[in-house]
Amino acid sequence: MPLSASSSSDSLAVQPVDRSGGERDEPDLLPRLLSERGTRVLAVRRDAAPMRDGRLMYVAVDELSSVREWAFLGRDADGAAVLLAVLPDDADDIAFPDAEWASLRASGGDLPAAEAELLTTAVALAGWLRDAPFCPACGTRTELRHAGWSRHCPACGREHFPRTDPAVIVLVTSASDDDRVLLGANAAWGGDRYSCFAGFAEAGESLEDTVAREVNEEANVRLRRVEYRGSQAWPYPRSLMLGFRAEVVDDAEAQADGEEIVEVRWFSRDEIGAAMRGEGVAQLPGPASIARRLIDDWYRGVA
Repeated sequence: MPLSASSSSDSLAVQPVDRSGGERDEPDLLPRLLSERGTRVLAVRRDAAPMRDGRLMYVAVDELSSVREWAFLGRDADGAAVLLAVLPDDADDIAFPDAEWASLRASGGDLPAAEAELLTTAVALAGWLRDAPFCPACGTRTELRHAGWSRHCPACGREHFPRTDPAVIVLVTSASDDDRVLLGANAAWGGDRYSCFAGFAEAGESLEDTVAREVNEEANVRLRRVEYRGSQAWPYPRSLMLGFRAEVVDDAEAQADGEEIVEVRWFSRDEIGAAMRGEGVAQLPGPASIARRLIDDWYRGVA
């Protein structure tokens, strides 16, 4: 029997997971692992998973009465298989002892790195398994292959894989004052939360061109010294966020587009520090986001 979610054994702690991609070619991998002692299951409902005491937790196969799709996430450091169980969106009555459902968006920033990475992968894969059951070429319902990581169309023979859409996110710094950054308030946030500027890469566009275009469209500024800072998978809905830092050519050009961005504002280092402590009037992005990491790095003076 798989490990129980109610066990207090330290072996149930979520560890870094090796995707073990080579195992996905085994045709009967999922049925075998579902009946194998020691298999661990991460259940996902929409973008949330069970957590206990603020930590991601596994559940047992026999605790799940309704599973929409299964997939193989890999193996942990002990060699145990880790499976994804995609639950129906309306399965709000499913509960586990001493656990609560928490979303990646709300809780990802508070999780240890290994748990945040695993949950991000699980939410991204679950979204694709849930939302793309039909062949986009001919409309036929597809068959799952590679332990949940691909779909085969029995009608036209096409193979389909989880999508990842590149998007850029940019922290803009002042041309004249190293202690100022430009942030924008999105209309969807109610006007009191400020963040970096972001947008999706268009067809045939380089990331550098995307950075320049998006920031100019949203904040009316020209950029120089564009530097890549890191990336983050962000399954809302299927993005790979590519983080940059850039300097404006002229601080005075800053102006919100008035549609998506309702206000742009220069923040001093002291104001950013106050916002981080919850003392300022402005709110910053949540700790799970790369936007917050870009701001945090700048605030701490990370070059």
